[in-house]
Amino acid sequence: MSHTPAKPRTLRILHTESSCGWGGQEIRILTEAAGMIARGHAATILACPDSNIARAAKNHGIPVVELPIFKKRPWSLWAMRCYLAKHAQDFDVINTHSSTDAWLIALAGLSVYGMPPVVRTRHVSTAINNLPFTRWLYLQATRHIVTTGEKLRQTLHADNRYPLEHMVSIPTGIDLNRYCPGDRIVQRAKLGLAERPTLGIVATLRSWKGHCDLLPVWAKLQTRFPNWQLVVCGDGPRREALEAQTDELGLRNSVHFVGNREDVEEWLQAFDLFTLPSYGNEGVPQGLMQAMASRLPVVSTTVGAIAEAVVDCETGFLVDPRQLDQLEAALAKLMGDTALREQMADAALAHARARFGSEHMLDAMSIVFDNAIKAGA
Repeated sequence: MSHTPAKPRTLRILHTESSCGWGGQEIRILTEAAGMIARGHAATILACPDSNIARAAKNHGIPVVELPIFKKRPWSLWAMRCYLAKHAQDFDVINTHSSTDAWLIALAGLSVYGMPPVVRTRHVSTAINNLPFTRWLYLQATRHIVTTGEKLRQTLHADNRYPLEHMVSIPTGIDLNRYCPGDRIVQRAKLGLAERPTLGIVATLRSWKGHCDLLPVWAKLQTRFPNWQLVVCGDGPRREALEAQTDELGLRNSVHFVGNREDVEEWLQAFDLFTLPSYGNEGVPQGLMQAMASRLPVVSTTVGAIAEAVVDCETGFLVDPRQLDQLEAALAKLMGDTALREQMADAALAHARARFGSEHMLDAMSIVFDNAIKAGA
């Protein structure tokens, strides 16, 4: 007797995000939600009113619920509890992403009938305390933990004694049709950039992204490579300080701040080389994956799970965080050697196409969600 294969479960997913900022974490949530919807699932994003992710989700046609969940406050807990009391049974699984929304979901859910299982995604490498309430949040209130890199998973096991079987590493996936190689000369002309070799960085202008370390290094590199230019894509709380630092170093003629870009793939195609000198709070940064998929060699650091994306001395160079001499040496080696840049660019592209596609992420997240639902049945 033949058996018809079971039809895959159609999931109803609620993503929660208390952050109002913009960066790789928010982009992953959007990418994942949109990808699940394209596969026939239902996905909703619960976020703060007027937050960047709420606006972006609306622009992408993703259902949005807006609640005042920016801080861990009684009114935020009450708003979450009221929403869950009405809508918890509309979802099969809840995926929390930041500390505040994770706590609000866990505490509000204590008094709500029919709460779905909760999966927590950890996007960054910041330490988690070992207080009893925090262990309850991660090990009892959360059905499963997803980390964006294996190093983050192993660190939680070593430092917090979280069981490995309670966690899985699922790297962020990117759209390889969008992030792909292009013609540098054509793109520079299109974007209004001078026809000069270009180093680029795509990152939110936060302290730990390392822009403040890159600028003094760039000042030194300019004496050796005066024909190169630096393009800074992104915006954030450090922009004013970084522009002032640029002026103090006399770099205005070679550094271009272009702000947040919806067309970031076109900027990547205009670069010859990519850098991200982060010194904290990283999983696997999407900017690095996007750059490699755009056929760019990269220079970054060993922070977080970056080494899981960048193959040192093959797809680029990894240096110790905040070691400016190492950063300068790695960048200089690639800026001064066109053949090496092209060799590493080819390796980066091959690596990205083999490992960074969004389909891998969606397949793995579907399994996590399905297992979390089955465990609670």
